[in-house]
Amino acid sequence: MATVKIREVILGEGIPKICVPLIGKDIEELEREAKVLNDEDFDLVEIRADFFEDIYDMAKVRNAIYRIRQILKDTPILFTFRSFREGGEQEVSDEFYFKLNTEVSKMGLIDAIDIELFNEEIKILELVKIAHENKIKVIMSNHDFYKTPKNQEIISRLLKMQQLGADVTKIAVMAKCSSDVLELLKATDEMKLKHAYRPFITIAMDGYGVISRISGEIFGSSVTFGAVKNVSAPGQLNIKELKKILRLIHEELK
Repeated sequence: MATVKIREVILGEGIPKICVPLIGKDIEELEREAKVLNDEDFDLVEIRADFFEDIYDMAKVRNAIYRIRQILKDTPILFTFRSFREGGEQEVSDEFYFKLNTEVSKMGLIDAIDIELFNEEIKILELVKIAHENKIKVIMSNHDFYKTPKNQEIISRLLKMQQLGADVTKIAVMAKCSSDVLELLKATDEMKLKHAYRPFITIAMDGYGVISRISGEIFGSSVTFGAVKNVSAPGQLNIKELKKILRLIHEELK
């Protein structure tokens, strides 16, 4: 499996990288969240733009990203607008979703962008092309907040993302029992051993899924999401505790 470098962070090797979501509803809240991170040990930051109340004001969106860049310096920034149908905070038209992501890709302020798989394929391909032309990495994703698909369906979605040109593929599912978690981990392991030619991320959400957030180095998931205070998805761990667990597992695997 090839690695992907986002600034100085390499995905796909060693300890899974920790990504911290910022979920402020305005510029001031985002600034406060970003400043707290200066004292924390993590690898990437995700701007969850669906929490941002002025999302239709492109000048404010740009200013928010710029302010975060000024605070976090060389930390890789992932821009994500999570659609309402996949667990996001706001419902917008497909047209606006692609317009927003296109304009943000051209700002020169971010390092990676999240593109959801379940969209019109021609629009996905156009956005992937624009992102790559602007030296932006593409994390293609799918989120199921209701269930865990069968392991072959999970693999099928990740393979489709690879086919569409994603630099990193991602799927998050809702685990309602231990069997759901095993289904995800089975898919993760098979993806690593047989199919992945670029880094991928798999997550089982909620309490049952916590094992998936710490076992990436064993099964193959390259990024895990952690929180300082406010979580953006059920089951996220505090990044201090998460870092300790990831390091412990890493030492045992040597």
